Formats: sequence, structure tokens, C-alpha cells
Amino acid sequence: MKKLSDIGTIKEILGRHGFTFSKSLGQNFLINPSVCPRMAELSGAAQGVGVIEIGPGIGVLTNELCALADKVVAVELDRRLLPVLEETLAEYDNIKVINADVLELDLQKLIEEEFAGMEVVVCANLPYYITSPVIMKLLEDKLPISAVTVMVQKEAARRICAPVGSRESGAVTVSVNYYAKPELLFDVSAGSFMPAPKVDSAVMRLNILDEPPVKTDEKKFFAVVKAAFSQRRKVISNSLSSGLGIGKAEALTILEAAGVPANARAETLSLQAFADIANNI
Repeated sequence: MKKLSDIGTIKEILGRHGFTFSKSLGQNFLINPSVCPRMAELSGAAQGVGVIEIGPGIGVLTNELCALADKVVAVELDRRLLPVLEETLAEYDNIKVINADVLELDLQKLIEEEFAGMEVVVCANLPYYITSPVIMKLLEDKLPISAVTVMVQKEAARRICAPVGSRESGAVTVSVNYYAKPELLFDVSAGSFMPAPKVDSAVMRLNILDEPPVKTDEKKFFAVVKAAFSQRRKVISNSLSSGLGIGKAEALTILEAAGVPANARAETLSLQAFADIANNI
């Protein structure tokens, strides 16, 4: 197969299949030849490892993953890309393409059926509009995976990988750190894609933890995180009161028992502080 990161090759293949880009699906295909090999290697794809790829597009990253991993299962929502992928992945026999919406897919069942006895990682160039839902599904489903390596909007990557308790942190930062240890790998410029998006991207890796770093009631913990950041400009006592639907006096009592100052703001709290608040509800 000719270089899939070559603009001429991409246009020729897509033209033959009558394919046009869908703005609603956030389709931007990589044309920077250095990105996918690096991303595939850093994802943990290797012998003895199975990879779930989300949104393979025309298969640029998929080719690199197939060359490294024992098996790749690519989940593609756009049915129009199936014949394209059949052509661009023809040289590999360790690839299976599934036409489905990853947000509606039973990934636990998929892993059991496709990757028995293998370590499993996830690797994806995610459309910006589904970044958070996909990441949180992968984490909340508690799948037997060791890492999630994704390319997302640069701003989103920096927020997710920001230290909990820093100015850049948000609800998604805290939520991700409950399940995984995130690390920022490298930036990818907007010009690396066709068509070029309006913002730069970044690749990050979420190393899945064997167990959460804090002991708490999970449901209460995430309710506290959601409430705390729902009005992040307010002090924690006010945001908890309105977010959890409890009285101000009750919120103050909970915070005092947790050892958290009533005038603190959500972005200054540690993971342990959120757990302590949840444990005192």
C-alpha cells in the first residue's frame, strides 16, 4: 500500500470510493507521516498485545498498529469507510473492522471474544466532539485494558493531564485521575490533518490504575466532583450546597468534618479532599 499519509494518495483513494468528509462526524485524516508511527509505538502495541482502535478513518494509524500488535480491532462508525479500509488494510490478516458506535458497544464482551489471553490497549485519533464521552466510557466500564492512548484537542489534553489541584484542572481532570495516571506525550499541529482543523491537537496516554488512589464511595465521589465544578467560580460550600441540593449549614458541616476550608474553590482541592468530602456525606 502506498503511503496513506500522502495527500495525493488519500485524495485518489477517497475519490475512487466517492467519499466526502463529514463535518458532523468530525473527520480529519492525518497527513503527517511522523505522527502515527510514534503514536502506535507509545500506545504499547507490541507482540502479545491486542489493540482496540476507535475511528480508524482510512487506516493510517491502523496500518502502524497492525505492524506492531498481535491483533487490532478497529471500530468505525461511518459505513462509507468500510470499503476504503478493506483496500488500505488488505495486506494485514490481524485486523478486524467493526461498523458500530463505540459509545453503544459492549467493549467488555468484545475484549472477551477477540483478545483472549492478551494484554489490551486502546489507541485512537478521537473526533473532538466525543473526546470526554469516549474517555469516560473506557474508564467507567472498568475494562481489562492497561492503557488508553488518544489524540485529542490540545486544550482538552492539557486540562486532562493537568495536576489535580492546579488552576487548569477541572471535573474531567479529577475523574480521569480516579481511574488512571495521565501523561502528555506530544503535540500535533493543525497542519498535520486533512482537512486542517482550527486548533492544534495533542497525544496523551492514560495508564490505567489497578485500583483508585483514594478509598471512597464511587457514586458519592463523582456527585461531589460534579457539584464542585458545576459552579467553579463559587467557593466550595456554595457549589456543594446548590450542586447536591443540600442546605448551606449541612454543606459547612460536611466540609468541616472533611477538613476542607469552606472558602476553598474546586480547582484547588486534591483527589483525597474530594474523597474526604464524599466520605462525610
